[in-house]
Amino acid sequence: MSKLNGKEALSLFHEMQAMKIDPDEVTMVSCLSACSQLGALDVGIWIHRYIEKHNLFLNVVLGTALVDMYAKCGNITKALQHFTGRQDALSCFREMIDAGLTPDDVTFLGVLSACCHGGLVEEGREIFSQMSTKFNIPPKIKHYSCMVDLLGRTGLLKEAIELLDSMPVEADAVIWGAVFFSCRIHKNIELGERAAMKLLELDPDDSGIYVLLANMYVERNMWKKAGEVRKMMRERGVDKTPGCSSIEVNGNVYEFIVRDKSHSQTGHIYECLVQLSKQMELLEDEFLFGSEVGS
Repeated sequence: MSKLNGKEALSLFHEMQAMKIDPDEVTMVSCLSACSQLGALDVGIWIHRYIEKHNLFLNVVLGTALVDMYAKCGNITKALQHFTGRQDALSCFREMIDAGLTPDDVTFLGVLSACCHGGLVEEGREIFSQMSTKFNIPPKIKHYSCMVDLLGRTGLLKEAIELLDSMPVEADAVIWGAVFFSCRIHKNIELGERAAMKLLELDPDDSGIYVLLANMYVERNMWKKAGEVRKMMRERGVDKTPGCSSIEVNGNVYEFIVRDKSHSQTGHIYECLVQLSKQMELLEDEFLFGSEVGS
């Protein structure tokens, strides 16, 4: 979900509120994902309270979305509190099986997501295997995506690729993206190149892929390779997407790009930045030269 789509999702949610339409758990997951993307902690907290106030069922998927929102918005304490609670998902799943209830593909997706966020490799392997062997439920691409992501995050890149290659359908950008980021984390250049090239096949105009691939080469001092990627961008006419930041003020999310002057209070914003820069310079001088500054 892009930042633009995230803002649209929250805007639609507010329209639902105005029209007295009651959202369900799926809607809440989408709203929390939007907050995660935008870094909108205050809005995320409000949504969490809404979930509690209206007694929405906190299933595994919704609980995982809460953990993700708090973590990506910087409130690690809250994320850990809810993450600990999500570990109960596996116990609930096993109790469900013991009680003779049959899980569906959505249930498996939620539990696999919990395993992925918790780094629970053995549990994830077992549950993924049970889908087809015990419950005769063919894994869908989202189930494969969870497992590939889980294996990649924990450094089991070879196993992740073997699982990807065994899929009955073509891997999408989500799966290859998970592989690529895992390769960057674990410094596997060979597989990282393969994942990046697959991503470029799927979306040759995505400047972010080129930049991340070039950065991966730079991190390993492979300057020639990095140059070749930048040359490829120029030859294909791909422009680097300008940096974009967002800030939340009183529940409203504002976005800024490089040298942005679209905000109605641009003058005040830049004036404040100038003053902050001057204060930082004074603090730096004071740190370096002590009491001599300003005497």
